[in-house]
Amino acid sequence: MRGTSVPAAPPRPGGLDGFNRAPQRSAEAALLACCASGRWAARIAAHRPYPDLDALLAAADEASYDLSGDDLAEALADESSPGLHASAPQSAHTALRAAHAAYESSFGHAFVICLDGFSPTEHLNQVLSGIRLRMNNDPDEERSIAADELRRLARARLAHLVADHPEHLMADQPESDTPGPAHRVL
Repeated sequence: MRGTSVPAAPPRPGGLDGFNRAPQRSAEAALLACCASGRWAARIAAHRPYPDLDALLAAADEASYDLSGDDLAEALADESSPGLHASAPQSAHTALRAAHAAYESSFGHAFVICLDGFSPTEHLNQVLSGIRLRMNNDPDEERSIAADELRRLARARLAHLVADHPEHLMADQPESDTPGPAHRVL
């Protein structure tokens, strides 16, 4: 755990050990599911092995902070805005679609927000209020905020991938239909 003195668990066949041992192509493909910047994925994969999750997440943060404008555009182009669960009221679907459309029209990319730390019942309100608030930003300010949200999403996805789905790292092509924490439905 981050910031604790709990000793690291012994290496297991998957997890971080599996990520560290995965072929370069497989590691990069798995990383692209966390953040769709080819440069970001190649950089993180090239610096393996990582001694622990904190080191991997620190490398992911550093690579995120170094994204060029083109790298960020590449990553944002692959993002999709969070949606609602099918059982949500139609009015909520309509409001969310309208808010996403307005945001995408203004900024040219999907609205990205990391919802970690919020309960599922708060997600819709967080997304709608986030869009409403961020619509007032100028394009440069919004790109900076979107980059930070993308970095937070990439961290969450990477931690989830390494912790929960190590079998995806050992295959030539990881499963791409398995939603990570950042692709959850509201």
